[in-house]
Amino acid sequence: MLHDEVIRVYVGTDRSQLLAVSVLEHSIKRHTTAQVEVIPMIDMDYPIPKNPKNWQRTGFSFSRFNIPKLAGYKGKAIYMDADMQVFKDIRELWELPFNGNKVLIQQDLKHTDITMKKDNSPVKRIKQCSVMLLDCENLHWNVNSIVQELDEEKYSYQQLMADLCILSEEEIGYTIPFEWNSLEYYDENTCLIHYTDMGTQPWVSTRNPNGSVWFQEIRDMLADGSLRLTDLKKEIDFGYFRPSLIRDIRYGKVVPKFLLGLFNRKNTALDKLKGYAPHKSVYQEKRKRINAVREYEKLNCPDAQEMG
Repeated sequence: MLHDEVIRVYVGTDRSQLLAVSVLEHSIKRHTTAQVEVIPMIDMDYPIPKNPKNWQRTGFSFSRFNIPKLAGYKGKAIYMDADMQVFKDIRELWELPFNGNKVLIQQDLKHTDITMKKDNSPVKRIKQCSVMLLDCENLHWNVNSIVQELDEEKYSYQQLMADLCILSEEEIGYTIPFEWNSLEYYDENTCLIHYTDMGTQPWVSTRNPNGSVWFQEIRDMLADGSLRLTDLKKEIDFGYFRPSLIRDIRYGKVVPKFLLGLFNRKNTALDKLKGYAPHKSVYQEKRKRINAVREYEKLNCPDAQEMG
């Protein structure tokens, strides 16, 4: 790595997770001496696919495909989701060799026997493209063209997002270790934890078994002045973070293990009393998409409606 090379990290996010991006940035920078630029990709204006089955699942799902353009089709870049936290030097990820590939993504899955038992886990865990190393000089992606090809049914949303079907198999390297996209799992080997189960992310739920790790990052930020308590309270007032988070930050570290269950139940009760609804805007968009799919199928697949 060149001494003056800047590691560019593009983060997919929406307004509700901007503070989570700050936590991610803090965790990256305190574990490296490299120059790092963290770029939140927010409020990007992308065309909407005609078929609502192909709509973005989040407000930033298509953002990763815009990175080469944002980087001027030069150098390389890292993509991450906002709901992550880093524990090792990001140069380990940055310096992975492409070996002729254009994109590097997750190598394998581990620890599913543990993470599938946690609250809000999915029916099945799959490898994700939520951490990517991109060779921007050799990726000529254009989001408008990608959406057009979705409309032309050249591929499905699932094939695009999970399989990266816009690249050939030879252009994809499966060499990012699980430890750099550790799905809901944390131990001494974890380089990056991904709080991928939305319903139990530490800032919206008391039920994440690794929540204390994220809380400590917040405490470190408050201690070094990179975050103010008023900033945290502002996100809570907006409804983006749960009201009980303040109690976790202030008292969670000193609560005895045998009282932790009671402490979390009180926090949950407080959130309920305050009328807190986690990821309210995300779930509103999900319902909107589900209703749009029904209407689309009613208009375009009447036979399927009758059979159903």
